[in-house]
Amino acid sequence: MKRSSIYRSVQKMIVGAALLSSAVPATAQQAKSGDPKMDAFVTNLMSKMTVDEKIGQLNLVTSGAALTGSSVNTGVVEKLKKGDIGGFFGGYGTNSIKTAQDIAVKQSRLHIPLIFGLDVIHGHRTIFPIPLGMSATWDMGLIEREAHIAASEATGEGINWVFSPMVDIARDPRWGRISEGSGEDPWLGSQIAKAMVKGYQGNDMTKPDAVMACVKHFALYGGAEAGREYNTVDMSPVKMYQDYLPPYKAAVDAGAGSFMSSFNTINGMPATGNKWLLTDLLRKQWGFKGFVVSDYTSLSELSAHGLGDLQAVSAIALKAGLDMDMVAEGFLTTLKKSLKEGKVTQADIDQACRRVLEAKYKLGLFANPYKSINADVEAKAEMTDANRQAARETAEHSFVLLKNKGGILPLKKSGTIALIGPLADNHSEMLGTWVVAGNPAKSVSVIDGIKSTAPGVTVLYAHGSNFTDDSLLNSRAWFFGMKQVKDNRPAQEQIDEAVETAKKADVVVVAVGESANMSGESSSRSDINIPETQRDLLKALVKVGKPMVMVLFNGRPLTIPWEDKTMNAILDVWHPGTEAGNAIADVLFGNYNPAGKITATFPRSVGQIPIYYAHKNTGRPFDGKGSAKFKSDYIDISNDPLYPFGYGLSYTSFGYSDVKLSKTALKGNEMLTATVTVTNTGKVAGEEVVQLYISDPVASISRSVQELKGFKKLMLQPGEQKEVSFKITTDDLKFYNASLKYDWEPGEFVVRIGTNSGDTHAAGLRWDK
Repeated sequence: MKRSSIYRSVQKMIVGAALLSSAVPATAQQAKSGDPKMDAFVTNLMSKMTVDEKIGQLNLVTSGAALTGSSVNTGVVEKLKKGDIGGFFGGYGTNSIKTAQDIAVKQSRLHIPLIFGLDVIHGHRTIFPIPLGMSATWDMGLIEREAHIAASEATGEGINWVFSPMVDIARDPRWGRISEGSGEDPWLGSQIAKAMVKGYQGNDMTKPDAVMACVKHFALYGGAEAGREYNTVDMSPVKMYQDYLPPYKAAVDAGAGSFMSSFNTINGMPATGNKWLLTDLLRKQWGFKGFVVSDYTSLSELSAHGLGDLQAVSAIALKAGLDMDMVAEGFLTTLKKSLKEGKVTQADIDQACRRVLEAKYKLGLFANPYKSINADVEAKAEMTDANRQAARETAEHSFVLLKNKGGILPLKKSGTIALIGPLADNHSEMLGTWVVAGNPAKSVSVIDGIKSTAPGVTVLYAHGSNFTDDSLLNSRAWFFGMKQVKDNRPAQEQIDEAVETAKKADVVVVAVGESANMSGESSSRSDINIPETQRDLLKALVKVGKPMVMVLFNGRPLTIPWEDKTMNAILDVWHPGTEAGNAIADVLFGNYNPAGKITATFPRSVGQIPIYYAHKNTGRPFDGKGSAKFKSDYIDISNDPLYPFGYGLSYTSFGYSDVKLSKTALKGNEMLTATVTVTNTGKVAGEEVVQLYISDPVASISRSVQELKGFKKLMLQPGEQKEVSFKITTDDLKFYNASLKYDWEPGEFVVRIGTNSGDTHAAGLRWDK
């Protein structure tokens, strides 16, 4: 009691002003959902339920197919019959899901249907680029379409709930799960969060091809200290509200049906037991009306955080606002005892039960528990030609051209190519991290894509190297019995073969980078270079003297200054998914002109991390001019990133005019129009992402040097020019001040428009209230 009292006092001091103005009574939220028919149905059902059955609805178990922890559930069939399970996750396929639903609706007393969840992260059967790659498209239409296709395939196998989107802002590429999110920017991340929720849920979740989204990880998970998975998060309230919370709020506004609590602490209290986070902020301040599920055993892990035994932490979590317990079964095994001892109330249990039942109602499961469980649909809906074409198109749009010295790309569809590297003739690694139902055998390898796209090209292949010969990395990157597919020949023998192959070719294409298992959950890296074994291969190939194109596979920004200096061209393809090889070949040979822009800054060295474009200024900034002594810099490296946020090249070039403003002095709620003329100054058609940033150089608190506030994507033919205009209102000037009030302040502003955060044209103005 003493610890929780102190915690509540600290929370009140930190965010009291922001919460008091927007709080609504918990009892009103509990009783009124805005849907009288649903309220009546759920109230009637709950009137028939025993305490045990209500607690059972709060229990989410795994079938064992998709594990992210060491615990598994047992005695599942008997628990289903007793009504001790509210939902399943980890399984898929109409046969297995129908079997479990049959038991729930035919053999339990009240016939309450189960909800079936799965980690559908970037596609279900048809795999799209990893989310970090998809964000590089800057195309909300493509992103929404991907989510809808994933939903249609997942529902075809009985899934009605997906643990996506992950909207965590991440500014430390050592953190493996940066691959699963949309990068470093809260504004862009918010747009993507809304698009994903809309794509998954549609306008009516009772439709057979709609699923309920589960937004994760609430909250601040991407701010883990040292970029280490599951680690502590500690940040100021202003940073929290300004930079990390907006995408979660955007998902709430988009109507997301559920949230998942994160593993980390927030202001010293783990998220899964954090009442300020799950109730005061999420429900009272933001008005969220869905339910909250824990992450995998994050409830029982509250004990490791030092909050008490399983009974104690289960009571803490329930009262904090957690509604469903994933795998730990702390609710199932302790809540009834806590109720008898007065540590939780019947109202606490009823509130959580109601939220879970409401989710099932919104999905239409009470009307039809077998919604979407259709073997015929399952057979026809997955991996269709249309879905594969969509995956190919999305992958093409996600690729980022990082370098193209001398215009070596696109390649000619003739001559001889040496295709070398551990990712050149590999199917499984095309799919990337967090793929549960994807079939590697149906993915397109790089060599197959090149041969089918450019049949006039002679392709000479050599494996070149393994992913890594580092024993520690090898033992930890592949888990659950998986092993690196290795060439067991000595490393030098593989390199020698690759060198001889390169000598016979006109151009060398090397497919290198990270294995899918080197990023994602529990795949933090302290060294984010390309693994040394592969770099040894690159160094040997450079000595051959042939033009070299590096096709980079990665789940995070990597530190590649040496590669940037030595390669003729670098194409970042992330992990592209099922249609990887075809999409890569389309771009390499110019069938598609790359237009992707990175959404997470590439550092020169891990010593620069965290590095992001929207940083604060210091009292002693170093502008690169004059003496660096006693300025905010490194003595051994530039402050600048290798590639800034929003960066990406094209096979053509674009010119920008100066920024023209409709006014330079505004007052009140006027609207400002900022315009630039963009010209395709190259020889081929291309797409450009025109980016809008705003700076607020004088404010009541120190502001970021600039913040993304909009973008427009346009296609231009050679020599064509278009005017691009942005409408700017005072909403674009707002920020959270020291009192956490979200407002704008009068004064000077700078509008910046350009091709990336480091290359913009600027115009100043004054805006008074």
